[in-house]
Amino acid sequence: MNALPMPAALTLASDAEPTDVLIVGAGPAGLALSVALAREGLHCTVLEQSELAPIAQPAEDGRDIALTHRSRRILEQLGIWQHIPADEIAPLRRAHVRNGHSPLVLPFEAQDDGYEALGWLVPNHLIRAACYRVAMSEDRVHLRMQARVTSLSRDALGMTVRLEDGSPWRAPLLVAADSRFSTVRRMAGIGARMLDFGRTAIVCRMSHAQPHDGTAHECFLNGHTLAILPMAGQQSSAVWTVNSEGATRLMALDETAFADGVAQAFEHRLGAMTLAGPRHVYPLVAVYAQRFWAERFALIGDAAVGMHPVTAHGYNFGLYGVETLVRELAQARRLGRDLGDDRALSAYSREHERLTLPIYLGTNAIVKLFTTETLPARLAREAVLRVASHLPPLKKAITRQLTGRKQSALA
Repeated sequence: MNALPMPAALTLASDAEPTDVLIVGAGPAGLALSVALAREGLHCTVLEQSELAPIAQPAEDGRDIALTHRSRRILEQLGIWQHIPADEIAPLRRAHVRNGHSPLVLPFEAQDDGYEALGWLVPNHLIRAACYRVAMSEDRVHLRMQARVTSLSRDALGMTVRLEDGSPWRAPLLVAADSRFSTVRRMAGIGARMLDFGRTAIVCRMSHAQPHDGTAHECFLNGHTLAILPMAGQQSSAVWTVNSEGATRLMALDETAFADGVAQAFEHRLGAMTLAGPRHVYPLVAVYAQRFWAERFALIGDAAVGMHPVTAHGYNFGLYGVETLVRELAQARRLGRDLGDDRALSAYSREHERLTLPIYLGTNAIVKLFTTETLPARLAREAVLRVASHLPPLKKAITRQLTGRKQSALA
């Protein structure tokens, strides 16, 4: 496609301010994108279908995000990290992977790769609040609430979306950041691969008698998976993944019985445990868009890639996508090209797919292997852990994926 003359920022039909990029979705990926674009001198309008309160003051939702070194750098550069309370940030110093009741443990140590931490665990609602606060401090970012998109159209100069109230909004580029079940993605004619794991994650914060020493545990047990992730203080985030019937049974338990169940499943490694917050339930569905762009349109965050939480890459991929997309758009702008130019969007898509697709497929394969309860699968799991524990280059490669560090070789 030949580059079109770069249009001036298109004026929104329902707003006095011009905009360069329309973003649908005021979650942490969409708001981080708006900040990054504003820092490049671009005007953004974020359209969010919900009311303001859950965006401005998000409630605790049980989810805790393991942020990599690259993600922390991005958040620091955007000024978002500085608005997360320091006493709520927990370093992940090591990770242990366990298979059932086998004594074999596959360890990953931050110090083995020359770092103090593999990453940092931060409550999701605090990330969301920090993204909102910084976005609203940017003069070039405008947020419109209760703005449900009902249709979109494109022409040679821009994209137009129409809201439920009938108002049209227009810009050279539209970006969807409206969840893994994105309606705007579908409107743009982009399908997605969806993998329903048929399982449910129960997430909650637990207090425990023994210190966690900054160690994360991923325990693949008989028919279920338990992750224990170190939080600030003497608390951990528990992620108990079971089938739907098991989730119903566990949620029916009173707080004491549930906490005792977590402690028992974890073989009392942290001593007695008690619930330190409400339990939350999330069905597990992974999503990978068939492509990440179309004419004058791009996908970021979960609208592009929605991950199973076992490898903790979900929001990290969202931030990586923000960094890549903004880099390509900034370059297009410097070269005098249209923000909706195919070259910038296709370059973003290639880079994001190159980074995310192997990890997406690998994660799903790991989940399948470690949740299948046949004898061959159990033996294969043990063999995988044993081989990985005796191959330092492989362990280092996995560690660099966990930390988000770029790797040039398995050494």
